[in-house]
Amino acid sequence: MRATVIVEHGGPEVLEWREVPEPVPGPGDVLIEVTASAVNRADVMQRQGFYNPPPGDSDYPGLECSGVIIEVGANVPGLAVGDQVCALLGGGGYAERVAVPWEQVMPVPDGVSLEEAAGLPEVACTVWSNVFMAARLRRGETLLVHGGASGIGTMAVQLAKAYGSHVVATVGTHLKGAAVAQLGADEVIVYREQDFAEKVQADVILDIMGAKYLSGNIKALKTGGRLVVIGLQGGAKAELDLRTLLNKRATVHGSTLRSRPADEKGAICRGVVANVWPLISAGAVRPVIHARVPMAEAAEAHRMLDSGEHVGKVLLVR
Repeated sequence: MRATVIVEHGGPEVLEWREVPEPVPGPGDVLIEVTASAVNRADVMQRQGFYNPPPGDSDYPGLECSGVIIEVGANVPGLAVGDQVCALLGGGGYAERVAVPWEQVMPVPDGVSLEEAAGLPEVACTVWSNVFMAARLRRGETLLVHGGASGIGTMAVQLAKAYGSHVVATVGTHLKGAAVAQLGADEVIVYREQDFAEKVQADVILDIMGAKYLSGNIKALKTGGRLVVIGLQGGAKAELDLRTLLNKRATVHGSTLRSRPADEKGAICRGVVANVWPLISAGAVRPVIHARVPMAEAAEAHRMLDSGEHVGKVLLVR
């Protein structure tokens, strides 16, 4: 088969579409003929040499895919050859075929094409597990989403709004702000022009920046607020004034998805199917697709992400 290989660490040009060995599924795996995958920030970090896949997962980039099951392991319940599915992966989505534990496989939600479904698993599982499972966002509370125009951001805005929350999003430009407002954000802050910490008091904050935003995030939390850090685009180390944290009775929760074992990922996937898929089928939430790029041209898709001009997901399609 063919897959995108990282020939060395560096810019998008290090991604090459090559002949590689076929994946060998285990007894608890299914083999998927990939229709599409999607580009995530983690793929960019892996390309740069900062985020290797967990042991046992494919070395090829790609944390999600959609496609058709072509082989089912002996210990796989409830799935069959021919099923159209999407899947949360530890790696290997930029390929013609991928083996994945059955727990991480989900049906394609009604109303979404098989191709579009490739842009759902990573963002839906990330938002559901962090905003709703970990931070316990409730109806009427305020959610602050950093990077509101990203794939994760566009999903978080829509899901929180569908669950009856007040949603505030930070974005880099007014154009992105308009797009995020159309998705349901009640307030949009252009971070180059305004200090979010001076304008927002939030019950829950979903943060992709890490160190750079830590002090501002703590300031922006309400009493009893919950900060969930899922990215380190602004650095990994910062000072924290624990007095403020204690006085606000606030919590800081750090989280990754890729390194979790299959049973934990499976529990998240079941929660997504039960709670997110019905909202997608009803039209209250939708995948936001910025562009579709041929899978053999992954380098071009990575350039789009590097530019920071996208809104939503960039898909790699076969």
